Amino acid sequence: MQVSNVNDVKIYNLSYGRSLPEWLSDRKKRALQKNDVDVRRRIELIQDFEMPAVSTNIKVSRDGQYIIATGTYKPRIRCYDTYQLSMKFERCLDSEVVAFEILSDDYSKLVFLHCDRYVEFHSQHGHYYRTRIPKFGRDFSYHYPSCDLYFVGASSEVYRLNLEQGRFLNSLQTEASQNNVCDINPAHYLFATGSTEGKVECWDPRTRNRVGMLDCALSSVTTDTEIDGLPSISALKFKGALHMAVGTTTGQVLLYDLRSNRPLFVKDHHYGLPIKSIEFQDLLDLVISADSRIVKMWNQNTGKMFTSIELPNEINDLCLYPNSGMFFLANESPKINTFYVPTLGPAPRWCSFLDNLTEELEENPESTMYDDYKFVTKKDLENLGLDHLIGTALLRAYMHGFFLDIRLYHKVKTMTNPFAYEEYRKDKIRQKIEETRAQRVQVPKLPRVNKELALKFIEEEKEDQVQKKKKGKNLPNILRDERFKVMFENPDFQVDEASEEFRLINPIVSKASEKRKKKLKRLQEQIETGQEEELEGKPSDAESSESSDDDRGWVEEVQKQHKLLRKEEKLRLMESNQQSRPKPKFFEIKAGEEFRSFQDAVHKQKLLKTTLEDRLKQEEKSGTLHLSNTTVGSKQLTFALKKSEQQKKRQDAEKQHHEERRRLRRSAEHLRGKALKRKSSF
Repeated sequence: MQVSNVNDVKIYNLSYGRSLPEWLSDRKKRALQKNDVDVRRRIELIQDFEMPAVSTNIKVSRDGQYIIATGTYKPRIRCYDTYQLSMKFERCLDSEVVAFEILSDDYSKLVFLHCDRYVEFHSQHGHYYRTRIPKFGRDFSYHYPSCDLYFVGASSEVYRLNLEQGRFLNSLQTEASQNNVCDINPAHYLFATGSTEGKVECWDPRTRNRVGMLDCALSSVTTDTEIDGLPSISALKFKGALHMAVGTTTGQVLLYDLRSNRPLFVKDHHYGLPIKSIEFQDLLDLVISADSRIVKMWNQNTGKMFTSIELPNEINDLCLYPNSGMFFLANESPKINTFYVPTLGPAPRWCSFLDNLTEELEENPESTMYDDYKFVTKKDLENLGLDHLIGTALLRAYMHGFFLDIRLYHKVKTMTNPFAYEEYRKDKIRQKIEETRAQRVQVPKLPRVNKELALKFIEEEKEDQVQKKKKGKNLPNILRDERFKVMFENPDFQVDEASEEFRLINPIVSKASEKRKKKLKRLQEQIETGQEEELEGKPSDAESSESSDDDRGWVEEVQKQHKLLRKEEKLRLMESNQQSRPKPKFFEIKAGEEFRSFQDAVHKQKLLKTTLEDRLKQEEKSGTLHLSNTTVGSKQLTFALKKSEQQKKRQDAEKQHHEERRRLRRSAEHLRGKALKRKSSF
């Protein structure tokens, strides 16, 4: 079984999965079920619900017990009993079936129109009678009040075969060159035919006269439709006494009120394929129309899309099981597809277990039809280097991107990022470690800054939870507020409990803070030792007595804090007075240095009191500072550091040495003059 979700509507494909051959033994079937997921998940609703090659038509009897289908190859009919969930009988035919009709409530009376102009009647035991019509037939309808069969085909005439008299009656002459389909209204038995010219002619069987004509070809052409050729009528379906749906070969469905010659609504399939079948769903006012590629369900009043179903094979016929959400699709494949849409209605009585099964699947959702594909955008394809696949069969365009096979996506992803698996593995290991940690006793994590304040807010949060249960109100928490996050991270926001302002504002905070400090010590010890003890418990007797003492000694604590503040203030004043008094200064005179007067210190104090401009001028005069202008226009300062006594002595000794060298040095200028005279003589 395959589950798809199109337009938020769950669709269950009950015929999805591989079918097992009949000749396989039970052991091999069990082995296949163990190894193959598709075989294990398949649901065989009706046994052998298929054809050897292709299924062409399918109908349900009026009592709902029998499902009759036709197909090839060889041409045959198969009848399935829904009460037994198996095939009741199979009959082979001489030629392919174009259309068939169930005349009775069960399978006992059947009429088949063959492709070789033969009309074949079957009874409960098998073949009953066979006759032939003049032209190749395409469709027929049965008129119950008069027991007439109306045949339309490659002719302008509508042939009438009366089953009570057993002979052909006078034909109905239409204006069309050929007629494709026909239908009879179940309310007032109005007979309608659809022609290749795109017209619908309505006839009254009682008078055998034409009562109306609709030109559907002109009405199907709108501003949004693109039509190549003349729209012919390919499907007809009546609903009630006044409404009719017409399908064209160009892919349009027209809804008519029989009192008007203009359609109420025109729905385009946008595939340009002939409409094969039309059904009405009365519970949700839906129209179910099918062409060879898609089945669309849409609202008959607004045209809004409800959901759609696409098949890999061409669709030949659509049959809606009455008063349920199940329908069958005959297609160009051996299997007859069975779909169940719970939104359309409940499951039939003979397979009521589907309702329980779908409810369980909704609680535990399985893989949908898009789980094997990865949705990627054009930018993702460029990053993966797969943009050259646009327009090929490997990419399926959908909305603003594409669906890519998940196996190809993973291959390309591993080639572009070879370390992705290692990262994924590390993430999985980290998640498992976190899951195991979550099972332990949680120790409250305190921030680095303002730990006591954070512990206070944690205690208040517990009280707030109790109030929330009582009052039903959500109280805010500062620890989780982003605006106060910095208060527990930045050390500049550390609360100084020893400050005078804090002690005056919070006179009795000392005992409460002592409790929190004790609790903090216990927390740190528990974290260090790794003991898993519950910190959240009932308060001890000492704590309860301390809390009661806080209430009684509030006044004493306030007076005590004020006395301490006065004492600290007196001590601070005494220290400031001692610092203000001048203290004697002592100077040490080292050996080998000259005695300096105390006037230098006075001079330095005067210099400190002067402005920076005056000090620069004095230093410039003394030579220790040199001020000059630069080319840019700014000022440049050059300082000359004061030299020590040893440096001065060394410089004086160097000067004396250089002077002695100058006095002792002999000049060599006379040698230079002799050399010039020799060069001139040569």
